Amino acid sequence: MRIQPRRQILNVWSSLLAACYRDGEWIWGGLAGSNSISDAEQLLCILYPATQIESFALHDPDRMADDVQEALSPLGRRIGLRIVQVMDDYLRKYELDGRPIFSADSYLRYPEGTPPADEQRALDVVDSYSMSLTLCLAGLQFLGSLRTASSRRTEKRLEEMLEPVEERLNRRLTGAMVGLVRSFVVRSVDPATDDGQAMLSMFNQTESEPDAVVAAVARRLERVRSRLRRDVTLTKTPDSDLEDEGLLIECGWSWGVVRDAQEIDFVDIPLSSSKGCAAGRPYLYFTIVALDGINDLTQPRTRELDLLDAEQRRLADALQLRWDLAQRYWSAMARYGSGRWPLEDIPWRTADGEESDYFSLCMSALLIQDLVARVASDDDLTRATPIFDELARRGRITSRLTVNDPARDLHVPGVSLALQGSETVGDGPRLSWTVSDYAPMLLKRTLQAAQLSGTLSTRDELLELAQTAMSHLERRAFQDGSAKGLWDDADRYFSAEWRGNGSAEDSPDGAHVSWYFTERIIECLVAAEKAYRDPPLRSPTSATRSLDLLNEADHLLNQRFLELSEKDHTPNRWTLENIEKKLLRARALIDERPGTAHSLCADALRELDELDFATLDAMRGE
Repeated sequence: MRIQPRRQILNVWSSLLAACYRDGEWIWGGLAGSNSISDAEQLLCILYPATQIESFALHDPDRMADDVQEALSPLGRRIGLRIVQVMDDYLRKYELDGRPIFSADSYLRYPEGTPPADEQRALDVVDSYSMSLTLCLAGLQFLGSLRTASSRRTEKRLEEMLEPVEERLNRRLTGAMVGLVRSFVVRSVDPATDDGQAMLSMFNQTESEPDAVVAAVARRLERVRSRLRRDVTLTKTPDSDLEDEGLLIECGWSWGVVRDAQEIDFVDIPLSSSKGCAAGRPYLYFTIVALDGINDLTQPRTRELDLLDAEQRRLADALQLRWDLAQRYWSAMARYGSGRWPLEDIPWRTADGEESDYFSLCMSALLIQDLVARVASDDDLTRATPIFDELARRGRITSRLTVNDPARDLHVPGVSLALQGSETVGDGPRLSWTVSDYAPMLLKRTLQAAQLSGTLSTRDELLELAQTAMSHLERRAFQDGSAKGLWDDADRYFSAEWRGNGSAEDSPDGAHVSWYFTERIIECLVAAEKAYRDPPLRSPTSATRSLDLLNEADHLLNQRFLELSEKDHTPNRWTLENIEKKLLRARALIDERPGTAHSLCADALRELDELDFATLDAMRGE
């Protein structure tokens, strides 16, 4: 299926309002119930495209596209203000006495028969910090656009409405940034321990002596280790030893505020000094989630629009430093060594000994994230392409699902992550987190890799894989009921009885929608829109051939003009003038779109040959 971001985003908007907007009321909650993460994802399905893609902007009714107005028509005539009201409803819902709430609640998983304690349900999770970061930045940008578009007549009334919403957005944004800073962890690992042996088993692809690998890894990470030691001054991780180069290191984000994380003394909110409980070890999934949120924070428009206050700018600098170091660390480890990359040894094994194709996909995502942030090497992208192909095959996105196929568990129910440290809160069990975004993550990173690639063959392979992944995802959308066109009907798709069409008795409503999954597909469509906005790749061979045709056509045209009288106003002159316009257009496009220039030159040569043939035919008749 061809990826068509505009049509598909508008279809999601129409389906979303059919599922969760009735009688003028916004209905929160989906498959996992209502919590601070799911409800933010639900709102971002509209707000993220509206602030990332100019043609989807909702702040100015006079400039809003007709198809956008039609898709959001249930919201009424003042769509922008209605979005602000829904945003304010969310912010009030997840705020207590002015303190933002980041609890995961119904997203948490626990052993059957041992429900979590109330204190555990209230635990903050990095996923909520990251989603809130994206939501608040989008919200602040949206409010700024509304102010710009307002008339003097309505400016005062609008400001009375927007000011309290802006205050809540800023409080939540500050809280999310503090939570992310205090959830970052640097961990030193003894190579002789089980965790150290698991790490060495991935890094040592050449069966070298372990001591030699430890020393080589230390040299590879010398700059990262130095910056972690020197520059990361805010909330240093307790018990990490960065001086001893005989120890391996990891850095990234744990699932929540780390146990014994230092306080942040310049921000006066409870989260800056509250006690954490998360284990002091990074998780691949939560590291990716944190990096995605911080990536929105580091975009130039955040600074250009002056969205942050002084405290937030200081926190943003701290997060950008961690964002850079985490990407450099995981990218270096994915490509460590002179032979086969550890990333190519699928499945990836984490330090706790767990193995999964999902972890290999996470590592691929971290590699692409790092290549996006700096100048990418086409060699790296070309080498990464077969990894995406293999992961798509192993995840049954490009291959057939077999009976009792273990790959099904990657999607339904997903990969379970133990939240180490959660058992120390209250009287409940150790909680877990389930991730089921294998297909959307593959699609998003494939699109990002395609956007980076400067090699035609590599880009073509990646885009073809992206199309296949999108076709897979479209088949998992609901087919009936008010949730039609939303996700995720994975149980039906992956069941042995699946026939490709939902039955009338299914009739799912908005309560069946996974906003976790749907929001991630929206992110994919936004990434696709950005990839398609770039000019097509320029082939040196095509450009050379186009220039040859242009020179030939230009020379023949000049010969024709030599034979043309100044007083000749016959159709011949009009034809030659049209050919001249085509060649002028071809010359303007030859650098950026050599294929189009080639086509224009070929058309011009064909028309010139027809004129030659007509002249010869006329001469024979005489």
